Amino acid sequence: MTNSQAARDIDTSRPHSARMYDYYLGGKDHFDVDKQAAETVASAYPGIFVCARENRAFMHRATRVLAREHGIRQWLDIGTGIPTEPNLHQVAQSVVPEARVVYADNDPLVLKYAERLMRSTAEGRTTYIEADVNDPQTLLDAPELSNVLDLGQPVALSLNALMHFVTDAQDPYGIVSRLLDVVPSGSALALSHCTPDFDPATWQKVTDIYNGAGTPVQFRSREDVARFFDGLELLDPGVTVGHHWRPDSDSTATDAEVSLWTGVGIKP
Repeated sequence: MTNSQAARDIDTSRPHSARMYDYYLGGKDHFDVDKQAAETVASAYPGIFVCARENRAFMHRATRVLAREHGIRQWLDIGTGIPTEPNLHQVAQSVVPEARVVYADNDPLVLKYAERLMRSTAEGRTTYIEADVNDPQTLLDAPELSNVLDLGQPVALSLNALMHFVTDAQDPYGIVSRLLDVVPSGSALALSHCTPDFDPATWQKVTDIYNGAGTPVQFRSREDVARFFDGLELLDPGVTVGHHWRPDSDSTATDAEVSLWTGVGIKP
């Protein structure tokens, strides 16, 4: 699919989670329908802007830690979202210029801007795959993936603010397990996931807004998020609120504003 085809395939009649996230981050790649839905969420949960920023900051820190301290040189980032600099490959390649990154998303608007995801260092490589996390086998079988990643060497699986869009009926734990099954010892899972733990009433409103807009969501407790790391060796400080995961500086955000469980685990 070309970028022009992707632009034609974009549905602007209903909000999309990736474009709403772009709005939360202060981006410009969204439509009025997305802005309206995002502002409805923000009216119920003003912390959504903090949550989005802290999610992005967690991704940056987790990527640097895996590159510097755990020898990771390859990343599979699913649910990439609309490119916002610095992107994951820019963070990784700032530490290890030879880093290789495969991005995957199922939103045509992400494809429209995918060239931003391809600006690799000369030593590294990047590519983009249009794929859905709910169909992990098709993603894993994509030739673009094997052209960039060596699945015989450790890979970091990056699932940031993604799995709450996979309901229990869609087997989220089975999906993550399938993805981890194909990567070797020393690989990693870096995951962030919104939670209702700190303000259940507010997050029920957020759930209703997304479901009402045609985007099923399931926000999970810390216990349920921790299940994604079963069988992995969690890095300190374990599963924790996003701004508490190896912070670069003190944060003034509250846990309720962030409402995001995060963690990084290593496959033994």
